[in-house]
Parts: sequence; C-alpha cells; structure tokens
Amino acid sequence: MLILNDMPVELVCLRKSVLIVDDMPENIDLLKDILSEHYQVKIAKSGKIALSIIDRCMPDIILLDIMMPGMNGFEVCKILKSNPRTEDIPIIFLTAVTDAQYEQEGFKVGGVDFITKPITPLTTLSRVATHLKLAETNLRNKQLVEQKTKQLDNALQSAIGMLGEVGHLNDTDTGVHMWRMADYSAALARAAGCEESQVELLRLAAPMHDTGKVAIPHSILKSPNKLTEEEWVVMRQHTVLGHQILEKGEAPLFKLAAEVALAHHERWDGSGYPFGLSGKGIPLSARIVALADVFDALTMKRSYKKSWTVEESLEHIRKGANAHFDPELVEHFLLIEEELRVIKDKWGAVS
Repeated sequence: MLILNDMPVELVCLRKSVLIVDDMPENIDLLKDILSEHYQVKIAKSGKIALSIIDRCMPDIILLDIMMPGMNGFEVCKILKSNPRTEDIPIIFLTAVTDAQYEQEGFKVGGVDFITKPITPLTTLSRVATHLKLAETNLRNKQLVEQKTKQLDNALQSAIGMLGEVGHLNDTDTGVHMWRMADYSAALARAAGCEESQVELLRLAAPMHDTGKVAIPHSILKSPNKLTEEEWVVMRQHTVLGHQILEKGEAPLFKLAAEVALAHHERWDGSGYPFGLSGKGIPLSARIVALADVFDALTMKRSYKKSWTVEESLEHIRKGANAHFDPELVEHFLLIEEELRVIKDKWGAVS
C-alpha cells in the first residue's frame, strides 16, 4: 500500500477539508497547527479570496473571522448562504467580541457556531468535529428526503394519470390528450400571471377534469347519434360526480381538481352547466381548463372529424370570447401561439 506522510493514501483522500478565513497571520498559524493533523487545511486572508477558493473547490467546513478589512465575515456568510451550491457548508465564526448582538447577527446570516478568541485547541477541535458530523447527517437526511419526494412525485403523477384515464374508460380521449391539455392549461395560467406554484398545481389538476365520466353509461358516452335531452341531463352530471369524487381528497391538488371538474363546462355568458355561472363567478382554474380543453379537442383527430389547424382553432377561440370564454384569457392565449405549437409538437401527432 502506498504510504504518504505515514498515512495510507485512501485515508488521506477521505480527510475532511477546513477553510480558515482570517486576516491575522498569528490566528492562521495557530488554527493550522491545531487542525492540520486531522484535516486538509486551506487558507484565505480575505473574504474575496475565500469566495474564489470556495468557487474552485468547496470545503467541508469554514472557520470565518468576522472583523476583516474589505468584506467582513457576515457579508461572506450571506453570499454563501444565498447560493444553493454552498448554502449547506457549515460556517463557524471566529470572534474576539463577546457580544449578544454579534451572536444574533451571526446566527441570523446562517452561521452554526462561534469560537471565541483566544483560540484553544480542545474547543476548536470539538466544535469542528461536531459540526462536520451534523453536516454529514443533514446531507444524508436531505438526500433521503429528495429520494422520498421523487418517489412520491412519481406516485402522484401515476395516480393522477390513473384518475384521468378512469374518466375516459368509456370515452374516446387518450392519455396524450390529457397531458397535452394539461400543458396548454399551465401555459395559459402562466401567461395570465399565476404564480409558478399554482401553475404547476393546475397542470396536475387539469387531467382529472373529466373524472366524473366514469359514472356515465357507455351507451351515452359512445352514442353514435345526437344525444336526446334526457341523455344530456345524464351527461351533464359528470361535472357534479367528478367534484364529488375529487373533493374527498384533502390535499390542495385534489381540491383544485374538484373545482375544475365541477365548473369546466360553465360559460362566460352563463349558458353553461351545471349551475349556469357567468363571468368571474366561474373559478379561474375552470375558465383556463375549459379554454385549453376546447383548443386541444379542436386540434385532435377523432373518428367523426378531422383535426383543425392551429390557426383554425385559435380563430374559433377568438370568436368565442365573451360568449364561451373569458375574453382576457382569450387575449393571453392568442399571444402564446408559439408556445402552444411547441407543446403540440412535443406530444407529437398522436391523438
């Protein structure tokens, strides 16, 4: 086995790195003497140099002097904590000032501890070892949370897909339509000024808008003839039934999906169903999904019709402003034509 400085090479590589940031040579020498036997030690004599070193090679922990010329320790800490790449590096402040305000400010900007000068070996080694161990634990926990979150996201996506498919078991729509329409809804919501969190929530809620169709008889959903008035009464119930199914979910996603399911067939002029709501009395989420759903249906090829072009479909949407659709949403929709084309191309020609 290759030996370097009386230590196996593989163990050298495993040693944690400590960055000492201090403008006083005597403090640097003392800390280096205390730490170099146990850790890889890097030195920076100013905040600017420290940031340059960290950018090239991130340390496992930083011992950071507060009072330095140019950029003080609090300013350096703020920069590091504002960067996702460096926000998890533990920072221990070095200070000769025993003042509660200093401590408060240090913890506020993201420091994990203080070492008060004059520096002593046992305190320094203990603090560094403790916070390196805590950082390792935090990293493992963070990775575990990310892994579990990803698993939950995948499970949620699958559940949404299954609920959406349930709504189309007896219908002619496909999963491609479901997710493409959801992307149109998200694009329109973003164009209308919704916050990104709400945009994503609506993208996930939109595919469940027709969940209630699972309770509509096959003979009605796939009827080759024009529906009778009695059959339309039954058909219109899919909005209420979908709401009843989805509102049982406690999560905001399912509350939003229930809202969309109930009102996506309402019309701006009040001629829709199930309640004849009009204008802004119709939830924004339902107004958005209604428009996106019609656009996607028009551009889809069906057994009983050929697909319309994007231009023809947008013209139909434009003519529906103030009657079927919210006129402001129509304006937003017409302005994102290129994005709509990109979404359509992304999902391909499959209908």
